[in-house]
Amino acid sequence: MRDIARRAQAPPPEPASPVDLEAPPPPARRRVLSVGDLTAAIRDQLESEFVNVWVEGELSNAKVWNNGHLYFTLKDERAALKGIMFRTQLRYLRFKPTDGLRVIARGRITIYDPKGEYQITCEHMEPQGLGELQLAYEQLKKTLQAEGLFDESRKRALPAFPRKIGIVTSLDGAAIRDMLKVLGRRYRNAHIVIRSTRVQGDGSAADIAQAIRAIQRVPGVDVLIVGRGGGSIEDLWAFNEEPVARAIATCTVPVISAVGHETDVTIADFVADRRAPTPSAAAEIVVSSRDEFCQRIDRLHDRLDAAMWDIVQTLSRRVHMLGSRPAFAGFPTRLALRDRDVTELTHRLTMQMRARLGARERQTLALRRQLDQFDLGRRLATIHTRLATADARLATAVHRGRDRAEARLRERAARLESLSPLAVLGRGYAVAWNADRTRALRAASDVNPGDRIRVTLADGELDCDVRKNR
Repeated sequence: MRDIARRAQAPPPEPASPVDLEAPPPPARRRVLSVGDLTAAIRDQLESEFVNVWVEGELSNAKVWNNGHLYFTLKDERAALKGIMFRTQLRYLRFKPTDGLRVIARGRITIYDPKGEYQITCEHMEPQGLGELQLAYEQLKKTLQAEGLFDESRKRALPAFPRKIGIVTSLDGAAIRDMLKVLGRRYRNAHIVIRSTRVQGDGSAADIAQAIRAIQRVPGVDVLIVGRGGGSIEDLWAFNEEPVARAIATCTVPVISAVGHETDVTIADFVADRRAPTPSAAAEIVVSSRDEFCQRIDRLHDRLDAAMWDIVQTLSRRVHMLGSRPAFAGFPTRLALRDRDVTELTHRLTMQMRARLGARERQTLALRRQLDQFDLGRRLATIHTRLATADARLATAVHRGRDRAEARLRERAARLESLSPLAVLGRGYAVAWNADRTRALRAASDVNPGDRIRVTLADGELDCDVRKNR
């Protein structure tokens, strides 16, 4: 490759001298390369020479296309270098590459054959000066603030006495134990719903967002606590990601963010309706102490008593002041006399009203008795009772008649059975008939030898011939 470059840059050979014309050297054989072969040779040389390089520059024309790859240009005051970052590496970036941002890119140098341009295939990128996590934090904070998710106007007030409290955190951390301890001490009657989730590591932000959406669908949840214990910025990073911020912003119940220690501030703290410095403080915020509430009621009761006493004292002083004036001399006596007259009139009016009411009640009772005589309902009830009695008597008479008829029938059936010739046949007797069954034979002389007779038994009939009669 370098030999090819040197031959390309070498000056043309000088014309041969007259002496050389007499003995010309043999002509050299030319090697002709195609554009693709030359480009491939240059690419192989570049890729073997610049395998893992770090390049510093300013981003421009940075854009993520539909295929998910990032295309950009790195430039400084002297040159520009095109680059590409495939989506498999791009998804690991925590910040968003934008135009004008100075970055340090790591990758390998290669050539894009169709255009013959050399470029860097970036495998890692980090912002220059500002850390990657801090840059991602500032970018997301700026975006959400521009959308109004940090505005105080959208913050909701927490319920004074929540009946059901939701908690989204890890069951393995100390935060859940601290919150349950505080809630058990300050508000034993609280109904607590816990949704366990991962709070750090890859994919934890999506788990937290899913847990928030799941717990808000539980009927009756009044307030939600989202958080975890302290840790490094990497440990707390899940609460700085956009899915968690969006889930908190769209939550249908008030949310308290309780992430880390008091000095830790996350994106979730800005979006939530209330920020708590620690998980324990979140538990103290969500429920007021019973003693504090009782003390507040006592203070309000004392203030009400004092205000009522002041009003009574003011009115009492006004009454005494008016009573001391000459125009009101003897007023209590006149008031007592008027009170006696009012009492007497009231008594007389009461007696008259009672007398009139008594008379009206007597008239009403008399009219009611008269109406009762013509009351269709009562008449129908009487008729219904008579019909029921007659029906019962008829049913009894029918049953008795049927019983008597059945008894007579059984008696006569027994008598008929005893007189039946079939009963006689059943005891072993038989009836003899002439051949055409028109006459019963009562004596042996009624037939002659050789005649045919029929003998009826209890079961069946015999056809017989007479051999001899005696």
